[in-house]
Formats: sequence, structure tokens, C-alpha cells
Amino acid sequence: MNSLTEKQFLRLAGAVLLISAVWIAISAGLPGGTANPGIPAPQAGFQAPDFTLNTLDGSTITLSELHGQAVLVNVWASWCIPCRTEMPAMQAIYDQYASQGFTILAVNATSQDSASDAADFVNEYGFTFPILMDVDGAVSRLYQVSALPSSFFILPNGQIEEVVFGGPMAEALLRTRVERLLQGEE
Repeated sequence: MNSLTEKQFLRLAGAVLLISAVWIAISAGLPGGTANPGIPAPQAGFQAPDFTLNTLDGSTITLSELHGQAVLVNVWASWCIPCRTEMPAMQAIYDQYASQGFTILAVNATSQDSASDAADFVNEYGFTFPILMDVDGAVSRLYQVSALPSSFFILPNGQIEEVVFGGPMAEALLRTRVERLLQGEE
């Protein structure tokens, strides 16, 4: 049996990688699909899955209790550079629109982070929006978070208006999206 030449090996390796990528794409399904059949991924046009988490200061927040407000659920970690980059812009938007019925639920992916690192980061920048602690990763799984940061823009009726995986989002982009939420546009 002949051994493979370097060129043949590279072609074979490339074909295996291509087939693997196609298989992963098919297995994951179409955008909005899920690896768990029967449980759709949170996406625009669907009700936001409800959750209850403790905040950094020990109080409890339930998403459904914010019905009537425009909400940005942002899943983040203190080690995530894009998360760290966009959070000051989120604070500026929160300061500008909180009085108009907008809130941010910054869900720390504590199962991938540490509560002390999250607290240090929040204290360093003086964030005033609610910081929730997803200690066991339940919300990250519920929202099928595949990248940090992940942002879910939720209309006052509880419907997801837009999902953004990755970042950072600029302040102007956040402002446009929040204004659209507050106007109730779908």
C-alpha cells in the first residue's frame, strides 16, 4: 500500500474538515434552531423565556415581572473583552432611557466566571443597572447562549424583538435599538 503524499494528505484533511463543517451545520439546524428538538431557540418574534435570578446585591429579579418595560437581557462575563467594551455604552443608554421604561438585566455567566471578578468589574465602572448572577448556567442554557456577549432586546409585551450574539455593540447602535423597543416597533 502506498503512503499518502503531503499533497494528498492535505486534500484528504481539507475534505474531512469540509464534511465535518457541513455535518455540524446540519446538526445545529437553521438559524433559530436548536440541538434539542422541540425546544426552539429564543428568537425574534417569540416570547422571551422567563427566569428568576439573584442580583449581585442579593435581591431577586424575575423577567416576567418587568412586563410593560423594554428590556435588554445581556449575558456577559468579566473576562470577556467585547463584554467589557460594550458595558460602559450600556450604562450610558440605561442612564438616558431608564426613566422612559427601559431596563437592562446584565446576566453574568457566573458558571464561566466568578462572582468576585464580576463584582470587581461592576464596582470599577460603577454600573447601576441590575447585575444578575447565573451561577449554575440555567439562563445561559435557557437562552441557548453560544457566544459572549449575547443580547436579547425585549419589547414591553415580553416578545423578543432582536437577538445579537457577539459584540461589542456601540452606543449609537444600542440607542437605535432601545428607541425602537420603546416605540413598540416589531
